[in-house]
Amino acid sequence: MTGKTAPPAADPAPAAPKEEPAPAPAAEEPPAPEQPPAPADESASVPTPEATPAPEEGPPAPPAEPQAPAPEPKPEKPKAEPPSSPLSLAVEGVSENSVMLTWKAPERTGQSGLDGYVVEICKDGSTDWTAVNEEPFLSTRYTIQDLNSGDKVHVRVKAVSASGASVPATLEQPVLIKEILQLPRIRVPRHLRQTYVRCVGDAVNMMIPFQGKPQPEVIWTKGGQPLDTSRINIRNLESDTIFYIRNAQRSDSGKYELAVRVNGAEDKATLDVRVIEPPGPPQNLKLVDVWGFNVALEWTPPVDNGNSDIKGYRVQKSDKKSGKWFTALERCTRTSCTISDLIIGNTYSFRVFAENACGLSEKAAVASGVAHIQKTKTVYQPEKIPQRDMMEPPKFTQPLTDRTTTRGYSTHLFCCVRGFPQPKIIWMKNQMEIREDPKYIAMIEQGVCSLEIRKPSPFDGGIYTCKAVNPLGEASVDCKLDVKVPQ
Repeated sequence: MTGKTAPPAADPAPAAPKEEPAPAPAAEEPPAPEQPPAPADESASVPTPEATPAPEEGPPAPPAEPQAPAPEPKPEKPKAEPPSSPLSLAVEGVSENSVMLTWKAPERTGQSGLDGYVVEICKDGSTDWTAVNEEPFLSTRYTIQDLNSGDKVHVRVKAVSASGASVPATLEQPVLIKEILQLPRIRVPRHLRQTYVRCVGDAVNMMIPFQGKPQPEVIWTKGGQPLDTSRINIRNLESDTIFYIRNAQRSDSGKYELAVRVNGAEDKATLDVRVIEPPGPPQNLKLVDVWGFNVALEWTPPVDNGNSDIKGYRVQKSDKKSGKWFTALERCTRTSCTISDLIIGNTYSFRVFAENACGLSEKAAVASGVAHIQKTKTVYQPEKIPQRDMMEPPKFTQPLTDRTTTRGYSTHLFCCVRGFPQPKIIWMKNQMEIREDPKYIAMIEQGVCSLEIRKPSPFDGGIYTCKAVNPLGEASVDCKLDVKVPQ
């Protein structure tokens, strides 16, 4: 009985694989899978010893499972590549609790574009990387804050996009969190390297940059003494100090010392401030002399020069008739002057202002006396001029010159003559006097003789003579005129 039941057991086994591929194409029809159970029921009547081939038939079943993904050969969309690593990661600055980083954008940002960067740190000796920014940012500069002084940290930066994060750019060496010592140095602006001049009442505002790490101590003094903070305002910032006076006074002039100190190192600078005001009036103005229509004045410099050198003096005059003041000298550099071109018969008063870099003195020195320009009686005596014989025969000072002209183009002949009485001028052609001929126009003016030949023809060529005749004699000059015919 067992020998006969074995073959039927083998028959359903091949039937099963034949029926299993059928459901694959008919996966949409639910009845197809119900056919395999039918042989299973028939085999159920087979005694249990025949169940042993079932596990042997089991191995073919697993191949049916890999056939299940057979309908999945749908083309998958290629995944977008993440961006490349940031470039040129470097440390720009280190303080006692922060690190400033800089880098450049990656060469490849991907199709979706760059969302930003993520900065991560890891303490030296550890492998635990921690992100220091919660959200990606697009700047290529970042300062890591709240670090502990003395720590060594590794730093790396990732570029992040919708398709993922890049391979991080990592600093080769860990960064030591320590304040970098920088010696103090004062950078005095160019316009403050010389005397800083301001007028009384103006504001004094000086900003002096400096450098130094850690934050340096800034000290202002004047003559070795602390400043009067009731009038002078000092504002110290991270990299510069500001010296400010709202309303300057003469007493604010002087040399101010600025010192910047860092851990015993020091740099000093001296700033010279001068507050000026208009000078006082000149002293001892005197009317020294009056002659003709001239006046001589003298004076001495003012007692107070306004804390600035005197550039000059302005001298003014006023005549008694009008009473108005007019400037005679704009800037006289001496303490004396001469005023000329005064009107004879008028009476004049004089005053002098002093001038410095701030302007003219508020008051002027006025001369105590006045200058009266008197009319002097003079007798005109005409000069006796000896009589001179002005008679002179004609003489040519400029002769005629040969000329060449073209037919149809008017030409002129010129010469110069002198003589007294004025000589008579006679023009001749080929020794024949030229009389009233409309072709010729003869003129003489201030001794210059001219003859115009209008639209000459070859016939008009020849020897032309200019003769000058007066009672004392005569003179003549010749020239040759050549008239060419254009080809």
